[in-house]
Amino acid sequence: MPRGKKNTDAAAPLSTRESLSSTIKTIRNIMRKDKGLNGDLDRLPMLTWLMFLKFLDDSDEMHKVSDELAGRPHKELIEPPYRWRDWAGPVDGLTGDELKAFINQDEAMRPDGTRGPGLFAYLKTRSGGRGDVLAYVFRELQNRMANGYLLRDVVNKIDEVKFTSSENIHTLSHLYESMLREMRDAAGDSGEFYTPRPVVKFMIQMLDPKLGETVLDPACGTGGFLVEAYEHIKQQARLAEHYRVLQEHTLFGNEAKSLPYLLAQMNLVLHGVESPNITIGNSLAVKLTEIGDAERVDVIATNPPFGGEEERSIQNGFPADKRTSETALLFLQLIMRRLRRQPKPGRAAVVVPNGVLFGDGICARIKEELLKEFNLHTIVRLGSGAFAPYTDIPTNLLFFDRGGPTREVWYCEVGLPEGKKKYSKTAPMLEEEFQPAVDWWNDRKESDRAWRVPIAAIEAADLNLDIKNPRGASQIDDLPPEQIIERMMQSTKELEDILQGVKALI
Repeated sequence: MPRGKKNTDAAAPLSTRESLSSTIKTIRNIMRKDKGLNGDLDRLPMLTWLMFLKFLDDSDEMHKVSDELAGRPHKELIEPPYRWRDWAGPVDGLTGDELKAFINQDEAMRPDGTRGPGLFAYLKTRSGGRGDVLAYVFRELQNRMANGYLLRDVVNKIDEVKFTSSENIHTLSHLYESMLREMRDAAGDSGEFYTPRPVVKFMIQMLDPKLGETVLDPACGTGGFLVEAYEHIKQQARLAEHYRVLQEHTLFGNEAKSLPYLLAQMNLVLHGVESPNITIGNSLAVKLTEIGDAERVDVIATNPPFGGEEERSIQNGFPADKRTSETALLFLQLIMRRLRRQPKPGRAAVVVPNGVLFGDGICARIKEELLKEFNLHTIVRLGSGAFAPYTDIPTNLLFFDRGGPTREVWYCEVGLPEGKKKYSKTAPMLEEEFQPAVDWWNDRKESDRAWRVPIAAIEAADLNLDIKNPRGASQIDDLPPEQIIERMMQSTKELEDILQGVKALI
């Protein structure tokens, strides 16, 4: 049985930012040599599932010690010979084609010398608790590395990372964030789960979640909002009980796709969340009327996907007069339903495309419910290209709570820097550009960038929330082409939804 070359550096645990950064750089350089990987879109997922299995093994060994000290029986999530320490830990273990076969094939020679299910085949059969998580994630993942010897080199380097070291985890979290950004940049149109960090930070800062409150992102992508909420609330934790509440009863997420789900798990773990409460599946696959108080939360921060279309089976879970294929409108209804009523009204911050503001028909009925039963107190309008390079569709941030009805809506523009016509990949939105809005938030006055609209004016405009800055030039003729196209697409989608509804009655 072929064996890998002895890695003489593996025995020395990493302890500095420089050494860990160097290790990650080495891993990525090794991966660049493999012809089976297509850029960061393949390299980061590959690195993620490998690090995830290493983290689970380190975590299991720590729990085993604590269980033994407490006299509790210890149950391993992953059994031998499939634990990281069994197949990846020995630096002279499986390599080359045998390593690839063990990972990829339904049946292969295992590291203990017996034949049985391969690694992925085994992980897909796990069940119960985190076992279900493993089964779902590895059902859709693949080992894309073509060279088994390069794969062994990568495994040996990852084995150097000790997830028992808080210093390593903290450093790795920063490195991981930078890799996520690179992957999102490379993703192009596939990067729908990315929200610019300045937007995330501003939304969480304005929501100001408190220790003891529950925070939900029903479309969490790679976990950016939950990570920011964790960092925000962590500053309030002083006692061991505070940390327990933060770890176990505060952050909740949901993600429909396996890759961003795994990335979110890893992202949260690296920022200090020991067992992320993230479920996998479509948040919209629930009957709205069946959501009760037990499913409601204090704070929701999210950038739900928009522009997508949901199947009729998903739409059927929503009220008959508010069924639509538009994903953003379905998520808005879900968010409204999941906000807590008592003892303190729940609050939300949601990224929406401009079409939600000016849409009529079904969209107007949803907005009517929002304005009558919720307090839509603030709409923050983002500059053109805020989500570049993923989309040029104008976007807004809705801030509302369950303390309705709405009496007035404040608008605030986060304008482009002087001389800039739009944001782009090379000139993205910066955190400091939100500072005027932060300063204005608790001391609201009308200005060139802020204006107030009473509910009577909104009702007189047939619930059109796309109200322009009265101190700025904003006639329809001045709209950018992409916004005019969006208005046309929104009207087309509304017509399609109406026709589908009529067809269902025939």
